[in-house]
Amino acid sequence: MSIRIIVKDPDPVLRERAKEVTKFNSNLHKLLRDMAETMYDAEGVGLAAPQIGILKRVIVVDVGDERGLIEMVNPELIEKNGEQLGPEGCLSIPNINGDVLRYKDIKVKGQDRDGNAIIVEASDYLARAFQHEIDHLNGVLFTDLAENVYDITARPRSNGG
Repeated sequence: MSIRIIVKDPDPVLRERAKEVTKFNSNLHKLLRDMAETMYDAEGVGLAAPQIGILKRVIVVDVGDERGLIEMVNPELIEKNGEQLGPEGCLSIPNINGDVLRYKDIKVKGQDRDGNAIIVEASDYLARAFQHEIDHLNGVLFTDLAENVYDITARPRSNGG
């Protein structure tokens, strides 16, 4: 396993559509391991392969709940309901957050590391993380969708009081 370099905006690879995975082999297994290790090292909750410069439809997500690490290859949103507005950040856009409107409840179809079909149902924060990572596979960044964007390192200024 190895920690990969996370690509930062405005690198053009982040704007490209990732290609479907057709080979489920040891190279894919290594990619998934490296992605998880990279995500954990960066203290993120999700990572898409384009974020490490690889245009494959592969994501890893771990929001710290009982499900732990979820690996998904060729993910596709197949059901979506409700909405939630909340803050998002991105390992590829450091120190910037934004409020993004997302579906509250989703169902995602994809494949595991061996090519077996899987379906994951997610709500709230996990649903937000999945949608964020799937957007990366389509060249979309959260800043494209955010109702507002803000620098999280900026300190509030005093009004002289």
